[in-house]
Amino acid sequence: MSEFNLNNRNFSLLVNSRNGKANSDTQFNYKQDENLVTADYFGGSIKYGKIIGLLNKNKLNMLYQCITTENELKAGKAIAEINFTEEGKMKLKLNWQWLGENNESGISEYIEN
Repeated sequence: MSEFNLNNRNFSLLVNSRNGKANSDTQFNYKQDENLVTADYFGGSIKYGKIIGLLNKNKLNMLYQCITTENELKAGKAIAEINFTEEGKMKLKLNWQWLGENNESGISEYIEN
């Protein structure tokens, strides 16, 4: 079992690449059952999104999909590295890539609320 437990933890955006869709108004609500991690996200430019992933030590391998406020249907993949801040809050750093279209990629960081 991992030292990281994302169950019932909520996150918000710290920083995102310009081609990312999440913004500071987007909230992520995570659940975890053993190494299976899921999340719902919404707010800002996201009407609704869903994450499913597998946790291995401090790495979360995830797939995500969302519908934006502009009615775009988007999907992507990411590897999130999980750490703790000095204040004890969980922090996620994602290296992500959109699937389809131009396969744009970027980096985003999230902090536990």
